[in-house]
Amino acid sequence: MGKRKGGKSRSSAFDQARDELFSQIQHCGVLKATAPQKDHWFKDTMNYMATRYSAVSQDELEDLEALGRRYCEPVIRRGDQNEVEPLTAE
Repeated sequence: MGKRKGGKSRSSAFDQARDELFSQIQHCGVLKATAPQKDHWFKDTMNYMATRYSAVSQDELEDLEALGRRYCEPVIRRGDQNEVEPLTAE
């Protein structure tokens, strides 16, 4: 199990909720959603997770949402001025 601030162990319910959240992210299409669509999806999904995983604390739910949002972010943002050009064969 992972460690939280202060050395407390995360619950197995958190681990299950995290795994389910990542699975839902991969299967529902939120990765291609606009920012407002993602906000709406996360609001609905985190309400569902709070109900489904009642053993997960509010702090853990906030951590879970932060992990999910980070997972949805591209490694290199499109349109970034510092974006690396793709390699081409010469």
